[in-house]
Amino acid sequence: MSVASLAAASGEEAVPFDIERSHQPVFHALVEARSKYGADTPALVDGDERVLTYEEVIRAALAVGHALKKGTKSGECVGIMLPTGAASVVAFFGISAYGRIPTMMNFTAGLAGLRSALKTARVKKIVTARRFVELAKVEHVVEAMQGHFDIVYLEDVREKLSLVDKLYAAVGTFVPSLVASNALHSKPAVILFTSGTEGEPKGVALSHANLLSNVEQVRAHLKLYQTDILFNPLPTFHCFGLTVGSLMPLILGIKVVTHPTPLQPHEIVKRIRDTKATILLSTDTFISQYARAGDQGDLNSLRLAVCGAERLRDETRALLRKKYSIELLEGYGVTEAAPVIAANQPEANHPGTVGKLMKGMKTRLEPVEGIANAGRLFVHGPNVMLGYIKADQPGVIQPPEEGWHDTGDIVSIDDEGFIAIKGRMKRFAKIGGETVSLAVVESIASALWPEFSHAAIAIPGDRKGETIVLITTNKDATRHDLVGWAHNHGVAEIAVPRKIMVVDDIPVLGTGKTDYVSIEKTVKAEVAATA
Repeated sequence: MSVASLAAASGEEAVPFDIERSHQPVFHALVEARSKYGADTPALVDGDERVLTYEEVIRAALAVGHALKKGTKSGECVGIMLPTGAASVVAFFGISAYGRIPTMMNFTAGLAGLRSALKTARVKKIVTARRFVELAKVEHVVEAMQGHFDIVYLEDVREKLSLVDKLYAAVGTFVPSLVASNALHSKPAVILFTSGTEGEPKGVALSHANLLSNVEQVRAHLKLYQTDILFNPLPTFHCFGLTVGSLMPLILGIKVVTHPTPLQPHEIVKRIRDTKATILLSTDTFISQYARAGDQGDLNSLRLAVCGAERLRDETRALLRKKYSIELLEGYGVTEAAPVIAANQPEANHPGTVGKLMKGMKTRLEPVEGIANAGRLFVHGPNVMLGYIKADQPGVIQPPEEGWHDTGDIVSIDDEGFIAIKGRMKRFAKIGGETVSLAVVESIASALWPEFSHAAIAIPGDRKGETIVLITTNKDATRHDLVGWAHNHGVAEIAVPRKIMVVDDIPVLGTGKTDYVSIEKTVKAEVAATA
């Protein structure tokens, strides 16, 4: 995953990493931000342009949270199935304020994926909204879950707020400590789920300290200005969209403009221009769409464009630089690290790397057979998760061994501390005794045909090992052209795919990452059909 340059807070120079600031519940951090930045300060702009102040966010969270806690007990997981916006933020803080654990549901995962996640986290109550269900066209999903889960619609909650709910909100707004839970910072604050790019998603339990430590790490890593406006179209079921896109700006006094989906390039470009946003959170897939959708000058207000969740392509950098004079910053993170692990900085931006490690973190590289000058990355730090919750042991948090998380990524770290991602452990192919990065295969295709989308996978092959298959939207793609490009640029022919499959679209997950599970199923079905 990734982050890169975030900004907003005080116009001061980057500050030292203050671990003590993370030793509180996330709701208390929001209350602290209200005191520091002003109760009437605009904090969040919703998708319909409605503006909420800090006071309004806190009051709504306390009222809605008190209503939602009915029928649940302290420490219980409560599902949130909402798009990015005020409703999702209010539900998150409201559930958290009363000692329950917000559990962010990936509504793009399909019925089977949702059911698996709900069972894994032992969720009984799900918070959603009728308007969202209709617009997202997930009526069939909700209908299938009716009777198995207590599905609560926010529209109904708001209409039926009791006098007691409103009283708790009124008292809590002035004296939060009288009504809000004082949860230990080491206790679970949220359950998220891994993206499922390579298999069944796992629950990831992050503590209050994990989330707030990562906010502090970003604050210490980058210069932040209170005049910044952060535009966040990324889903809150994705850790980048939740921690960096939602919690961080609120806690650091940055106005955040939310957008319910990253899949509306024309609308997003217009809102960036109209709101004069200075920071954009995105992924390579999405930001390349925004760049093409916009006209010259539409993104002029942006001083930082932050890409994460997937590799940032050279073609995307060149497009943004040429059309908008924007230098993209790339970083790296994983859900298990809340999520930011490393990030480039405006004054130290090294394309091809994801920047330097966050403060308070340590790394360990373990050698990988067949891969020179790189290793499998393990990370340790205050932002590393409490542990996984797996489907075979619902509700049980399994901590990482001695606090070290195995990212599964192969990286190199240079003498200056810049980290370069070579690929995921599972994203390498074995061919004739050689190890080939599938990311390199995709880079060759992207360099040759930058206007199209590409993905590479490895399937069982002949006696020489695996066979690399390139999936592309370029109907004129040929292996001959790939071989020619490789020869002209000093790339070994072993990295050229043996097979090419043309598709209309490359499937992506709701987070913007390539859906390799779906691609592999499609390729194997095609191979079986032609065998």
